[in-house]
Amino acid sequence: MALILLPVCRNTLTTLRSTALSHVIPFDDNINFHKVLAGSIAIGTTLHTLAHVTCDFPRLISYPNDRRSVVKLPSPLHHLAGFNAFWHPFSITSAPGDDYLSVHIRTLGDWTSELRDLFGKCCEAQVTSKKATLSRLETTVIADSQIEDTRFPKVYIDGPYGAPAQNYKKYDILLLVGLGIGATPFISILKDLLNNIKTNDEVESVHGSEIGSFKNNGPGRAYFYWVTREQGSFDWFKGVMNEVADSDHSNVIEMHNYLTSVYEEGDARSALIAMVQSLQHAKNGVDIVSGSKIRTHFARPNWRKVFADLANAHKNSRIGVFYCGSPTLTKQLKDLSKEFSQSTTTRFHFHKENF
Repeated sequence: MALILLPVCRNTLTTLRSTALSHVIPFDDNINFHKVLAGSIAIGTTLHTLAHVTCDFPRLISYPNDRRSVVKLPSPLHHLAGFNAFWHPFSITSAPGDDYLSVHIRTLGDWTSELRDLFGKCCEAQVTSKKATLSRLETTVIADSQIEDTRFPKVYIDGPYGAPAQNYKKYDILLLVGLGIGATPFISILKDLLNNIKTNDEVESVHGSEIGSFKNNGPGRAYFYWVTREQGSFDWFKGVMNEVADSDHSNVIEMHNYLTSVYEEGDARSALIAMVQSLQHAKNGVDIVSGSKIRTHFARPNWRKVFADLANAHKNSRIGVFYCGSPTLTKQLKDLSKEFSQSTTTRFHFHKENF
């Protein structure tokens, strides 16, 4: 497509006129020169399209067309993956020590809605809501012997692929920031840390202090900040949050949930819900907002205070700052990482993954 700009590149044309190309391309004949360029662009476009279509052709023509298409394309284009089917990237939420592979998918759009309904027919939990919320759908196989036609759909997986957060073990401290559905990659990290904590406790219970502690095998501590507008989002990882609260006796993992759709704490407009929340949490240890043992804060975190507290608490440490979410917070977190790395003895290394 860069050929389109060639006619206006006067200095480039002057240079090309003195080369051997002037014997083949009519640089001084404006009309024929434009015809040659138009023909070259048409040929290049055709070859580019054919290369996409014919690449791995057997798999393209056999790929299941399970996406509701907005435009009905003529055959055979309608059945080709390059025109009417799409790969959907999702974050793995299971940890390396788990004996299963899990992903969390937000229902947003026709493809994910169809996928939710498809699995809903094969699971105990039936899909009753049409809203595109982060409602959790349990995928437990129906054990009822009366249901004989329970068949799970065939899922094609390509990957996994690398992500910025996969190198988290090289840092002393972790600051994990998830915005909305961006919390998914960090759940895998938290579960991995939790599995390490459990393994370390089991080993120490058998061998005593002869075995090194968990802090010698990865980050010494992790701070997880989950910021979301939807209260229903917390249902997704309620089990993980409760497991962290029950198993992390050494306070290796510190979790902070923030609900931005409620006014900040101290505001008169949120005083009632804050009071009920405090009473309920003090009574039975469960947060009424998230339904877990992790207490929920309101409004947005004060990121400058978060970085300042970390810099004071972990001097001369290397802190890995991992952010996943929309580009909204990227610049702010990156600037704060740079600022506090220069003004304190703590080094903040920023990594991002936007969607």
